[in-house]
Formats: sequence, C-alpha cells, structure tokens
Amino acid sequence: MTWILTNRGIRFELLAPTADMVHPADIAFSLARLCRFNGHTSKHYSVAEHCFRAHELVEPEHQLVTLLHDATEAYIGDMVRPLKLAMREYAASRGVLDVYAQIEHRVWLAICERFDLEPELPDQVKQADMYMLAVERRDLMPTHPDTWDCIQGIELPAWHIKPWSAEEARDRYFQRLMSLLTTTHRARAQA
Repeated sequence: MTWILTNRGIRFELLAPTADMVHPADIAFSLARLCRFNGHTSKHYSVAEHCFRAHELVEPEHQLVTLLHDATEAYIGDMVRPLKLAMREYAASRGVLDVYAQIEHRVWLAICERFDLEPELPDQVKQADMYMLAVERRDLMPTHPDTWDCIQGIELPAWHIKPWSAEEARDRYFQRLMSLLTTTHRARAQA
C-alpha cells in the first residue's frame, strides 16, 4: 500500500501525488496536529502555527508560499532536520537516491501545482523559517549548552511564543490560507 487516507476522505498516493489530491482543509487539519521537534517541546506547538508565524514575517507576495512551505508534512509527516540531513549525506556518500527526499519533492510539486506556486522557495521564506527556528528553540525547547549552527547570529525578538491549541492553529491556518488563495488568485487573474 503506497497511499494514505486524508481527513477529508481523499486517497493520497504517496508515490504519484497529483494536485487534485491536495486539499487546503487536509493541510490545515494535519499540520495543526503535528508537533514541531517531534513533540519534544514544552507545550504542543504545531507545524501549522510555525508556518503561520513565519508567513507574517515576509513580504505579501511570499506569504502564500511561506504558509505552505511545510505542507508536505501533512502527507508524509515531519522528519527532524538532523535526520533529514543525515539521510541526504548517507545517500550521497553511497551514490544512491535519497528516497524520502524524492517522495517529499513529488508531494511538494503536487502542492505547488495545486496552489500555483514556483517550486523553489524564495530566500525570504528560508530566512523566516530560520528566524522562527531560533525563536522556537528559545521559547519551547529545554535549555542546553550545545548550539545549533544554522541559527547562530539570529537576533531574537522581545516577544515570546504562547502556543495555540491544535484547534486554534487549524482554524487560523485554514482561514488565512483561504484568504491568501482568494487574494493571490484574484491578483494573478487581473495581471
């Protein structure tokens, strides 16, 4: 079996995803229930909330792609960054394909087709993602002396994260996604 059943009852083919299989409500529902850092946070903090907070940091033309930058996780789950990087290095050192990365990329392409996005993430999205990672480490992770090289030098804000419930994250994420889709697609149609 190489498919999952989504919350809306859609058969999502993991190895051959299509834009028709991608639904905004499924993404919002799933990402709101997925906890960042494999759940090793002081409180439940969802991928949906992470994406929502990141999308507030970018220019309006990048908000939709930022809100959706982790949408693949609604279909294939979240994998912690160190494991993802280790798998990539392992595959490269043996001259084989990183199967997870290939599946994730196919899912991302289906999402991009569904929402009319360019597959390459703009630098602003990557910067907002790293900024939120730094804030999340400070606010949600236990204190530890080891540093995370990828977030060194990021100046942290005065505000702190107060995590939303899964239901609040789902609702905020879904409402904002639908609002951006209306605005973005209307703007593109008028161009």
